[in-house]
Amino acid sequence: FAGVSAMSDATAHSDEQLRHDLAERVASRRSEFLWLGIAMTVIGILAIIFPFIATLTVEIMIGWLLLLAGIVTLGSSFSVHGTGPFFGTLLLSLLYLGLGIYFLTHPGVGIVVLTMIVAALLMVEGAVQLTFSFDMQSKGGWFWMLLSGLVSIAAGLLIAAGLPGTSLFALGLLVGVSFLSTGIAFIVLSQS
Repeated sequence: FAGVSAMSDATAHSDEQLRHDLAERVASRRSEFLWLGIAMTVIGILAIIFPFIATLTVEIMIGWLLLLAGIVTLGSSFSVHGTGPFFGTLLLSLLYLGLGIYFLTHPGVGIVVLTMIVAALLMVEGAVQLTFSFDMQSKGGWFWMLLSGLVSIAAGLLIAAGLPGTSLFALGLLVGVSFLSTGIAFIVLSQS
């Protein structure tokens, strides 16, 4: 048992050293965290105020990312050896290209599809959180996990029930809230 004890002491020491190193790196970049936090907060507020523009921006960015992924995958498919892997990679690249082009030329449809995906992900996340909360009943804080799961499922159902209308603002609003909370966290981190 002496070896196990020494190993756990070394692990605890290395964890403590990692935390200390991280705190020093954050402290040395306080100004960067502050300005990044301010920028993200402003973008988050703008996305919340103008959710349709933010939603459209997200959809267009995903369209361009799919198009770029299709181009890269198409190029790499010619370096794949074997007939099966070649055609599989080629098919995947054509799917990426097709989706990217479709999203860029039909943003309204892309927004609805992405909103449906977000609604489904929220419901699945909520179901996982509910399951996790039931497994954690003997631990403190399980109720908050249960509540989070119920809120995620409710949000997913509300978004899905309101389609296609909710697709005009849901993505932009979620992105805005995410940017706002991350921006505030970076500002607070820069002050610590």
